[in-house]
Amino acid sequence: MEGDDEYNDGNRAFLQAFMARGTMTLREAKPILANILTIQEGEPVETVQITQEIFDSYLSAAQEALSSLDYDIRSTMHQVAKKRIWAIVNTTSDAMTQLATLHSAEEIAFVKRVLDAMFDKYNSPRLEAMFLDSMQFHQCCRAPAAAQAADAVEEDGEEGQPPQPSQQLRGLKSSEAEAMMQSMVDEGWFERSVEGCYSLSPRALMELHSWLIETYNDPGAEPGDWQRIKFCEACKDIVTVGQRCTERDCNVRLHDICEEAFWRTKREKKCPKCQTLWDGKHFVGERAVTETEAYRRSKGHRGRDGRSSGLMEQIMAPDEEEEEEEDQEHLDDE
Repeated sequence: MEGDDEYNDGNRAFLQAFMARGTMTLREAKPILANILTIQEGEPVETVQITQEIFDSYLSAAQEALSSLDYDIRSTMHQVAKKRIWAIVNTTSDAMTQLATLHSAEEIAFVKRVLDAMFDKYNSPRLEAMFLDSMQFHQCCRAPAAAQAADAVEEDGEEGQPPQPSQQLRGLKSSEAEAMMQSMVDEGWFERSVEGCYSLSPRALMELHSWLIETYNDPGAEPGDWQRIKFCEACKDIVTVGQRCTERDCNVRLHDICEEAFWRTKREKKCPKCQTLWDGKHFVGERAVTETEAYRRSKGHRGRDGRSSGLMEQIMAPDEEEEEEEDQEHLDDE
């Protein structure tokens, strides 16, 4: 039961189902392929009969069919669920461009502000959070006045000309922002945790891989310098959920799903770069906040939404000392 080597209606049905979902796991693919093969072979094919090899053959055929359309099929391991996920990825335009075909300019600008908050504002050497809670994404609703002016100049093509009201990005209402975030979850771009926090999904990390690096990392940084987008020491994929070296200035990061196999190959549980003892108690992602003493103490004093009002904002607030250092560096450069 390997299927025909020729690209057929079964392959087309599989690809259509794949594109409708955006992502797929082996578990999700099994009932789809079982139904396809049942129709093709004229006899019942059970889900348990669908193997990884059969799935791979359909993936290969779909990948070949998509290549001429500038699409590819890539896979990654879910950072929490430890399951392999395949996604159809556009190889010629970034995901922000793709989203523009489905959403308005206001909605795309809102998503960009959310990403800036995730990977810039609330992502620092002190605390690599890379997620937003409901209070924080609501703060991204309104378009900054400076951004409105810049957008208006770009739209008009000339400085000094007053922008048309219709060209200004005014932001979203709270209800519109909530609907947009839910839409992003439904479309597979964001994930929402049990704590009600939003982070990028595996699909988004695959689609936005190059864009995230180009947008948030400094291409002129030295090898040992801290960068906003970090990579797992084991699998080399982007880390937004995982562990970090105990030494704050060290850049070594590990996915939780990678650490067991990684340490199995080492004599000691020490950072491979700075040799600091790896305690497994320093985190990247949501636990960088939820594992703090301040967050634990708040558990008995939660509001209706399950969180202390403003606590996440306080814990994730940009480091004042770092901001002062950056300001001083800026003055020194001048």
